[in-house]
Amino acid sequence: MKSVDAHLADILATVRTLAPLELELERALGTTLAEEVSSPVPLPPFDNSAMDGYAVRAADVSGVPVTLPVVDDVAAGSDELRAVGPGHAVRIMTGAPVPPGADAVVPVEWTDGGTAQVTINRPVQLGNAIRRAGEDVQAGEIVLKPGTVIGPAQLGIIAGVGRRRVWVRPRPRIVVLSTGAELVEPGAALRPGQIWDSNSFTLTAAVRDSGGEGFRAPTVGDDPAVFLDQLDAQLVRADAIITSGGVSMGAYEPVKEALSPLGTVRFEKVAMQPGMPQGFGVVGDDQIPIFALPGNPVSSYVSFMLFVRPALRKMRGLPAGPPETVTAYVLATLRSPAGRRSYLRAVLADDGTVTPVHGQGSHQLAALASANALIVVPEDTTEVPSGTSVQVIRL
Repeated sequence: MKSVDAHLADILATVRTLAPLELELERALGTTLAEEVSSPVPLPPFDNSAMDGYAVRAADVSGVPVTLPVVDDVAAGSDELRAVGPGHAVRIMTGAPVPPGADAVVPVEWTDGGTAQVTINRPVQLGNAIRRAGEDVQAGEIVLKPGTVIGPAQLGIIAGVGRRRVWVRPRPRIVVLSTGAELVEPGAALRPGQIWDSNSFTLTAAVRDSGGEGFRAPTVGDDPAVFLDQLDAQLVRADAIITSGGVSMGAYEPVKEALSPLGTVRFEKVAMQPGMPQGFGVVGDDQIPIFALPGNPVSSYVSFMLFVRPALRKMRGLPAGPPETVTAYVLATLRSPAGRRSYLRAVLADDGTVTPVHGQGSHQLAALASANALIVVPEDTTEVPSGTSVQVIRL
């Protein structure tokens, strides 16, 4: 059988990083920055008040209490400023520019809040409550580098330096297609021999959770010709395709029957449990990657975490490789078949211990839903005693 590492290496060698494009800021969330972003001006661009209060000369309020006349009001956005002369105060709002002559701001809480005159009860130091120009960013300073994932804060600084559009690598568009004549839509009544489709919902959610745009296509039965028609229809909107089911060794395996003759998709046994039957390759004129995952719910999800999620990272322009692991101490004896790498569903606790969940079958979706981690048991290990340190993948 093919090793897990070799299968992932083949996938990452095939998958291409998406080309950058320019997007409006409203569409850039979750994308990967493909250019340096710098500020054309200092931030803040002018000295401004950090709070509501009174702009004063610090020397005038060194001996308190002191009462000063209020000669002006300055709101945020004001562009005509009256200078603060000796012995005077200007009422000022948060974000408003500091008027000439003032060298400190007295918070309103330290005063009687007067409007014609104000009594100040505490002295202030020079520069108190003033945000200096360039305190956050200097003009020309780089604020974000290529390869940065754009979250809310990153989107904010891009807007904050005056950019309306930005060059990014987009979120990969991934179409998920489940196969099987036994599948029906959730909400429909079950007839004998039928089950509700869960894989397409799980995998589409996993795509979105991994930074892609997931599109769930209608399920397909066991006819290879129908599967190919549906696949062709989906290629126009996909950067990659994920299928589940139809890849095993038995009869009625539409994905395998449809794609094997193309010669661009390989179906192999990977030395892992769950998820041994795997298919991967490219389809269509644009050589779109296709991940043909097994149909058992746990197998398909574990396969996604091991193979598809790293591929999505490469497509997004991010470092890609095997899932990161942490060390934990297992609280039960583990058993694993020789020659296969096992991924046991488990609960990882804050104290660094990990406990396998009850129900390790590849069909037991409820057990997977109660897990937050996968315990990794190497191929050459058949038993792990309780209390042993193990490597764990966080879900």
